[in-house]
Order: sequence, then structure tokens, then C-alpha cells
Amino acid sequence: MLGKGRKILALGLLIIVGSLLAAPFALAVEGAAESHGPASVGDGLKAIGAGLGVGLAVGLAGLGTGIAQSRIGAAGAGTIAENPKLFILMLILVALPETVIILGFVISFLALGKF
Repeated sequence: MLGKGRKILALGLLIIVGSLLAAPFALAVEGAAESHGPASVGDGLKAIGAGLGVGLAVGLAGLGTGIAQSRIGAAGAGTIAENPKLFILMLILVALPETVIILGFVISFLALGKF
């Protein structure tokens, strides 16, 4: 039987995979609704590819950021408990992984061509 932590991890991965599978189709429908002429198969495939790329960029960046922040946050809590003067340093170290998800969002906007 899976432990509680593994069940939560499995549920999170299921949500991520479901989102990655659903996003391209939603973007393909949006792209088809905006076009005024007849849509070709190539346009749909481009929309699906862009949606999959955007989903991977944001999803994996978010996953990496979450893993990094969990480890840094746990170590930072122990460090601050021992030496409260290091609070600002720990705050900066916790904020650094956020740049990864911000870059993921920038890549998603560039991939969709809406930037």
C-alpha cells in the first residue's frame, strides 16, 4: 500500500499529466475559433504543439520551483531557529527559485506568440 506522502505525490502527478493532456486541445479550439478562413490540419497541429510546449514549460518549471523551495524552506527554518540574524539571507534564498517559474511563464508567452 502507498504511504500518505506517496498518495499525495501520485495525485499531484495525475493532476499535472491531466493538465498537460487537456491544455493543447483547449488551445487548438481557441485558435480555430479566432481564424476566419478554413482551418487546416497543420494549424491544429501547431496549436497542439504550442499548447504542449507551454504546458511543459510552466508545469516543469513549477515542479522544479516547488521542490527547490521545499528543501530551502526546511533548511531555512532550522537556520533561523538557530540564528535569527540570517532571516534576510534565507528570505533571498527562498525567493531565488521563483525566477525559474517566471522564466517558464515568459517562455510560454513567447511560444504562443502573445508577447
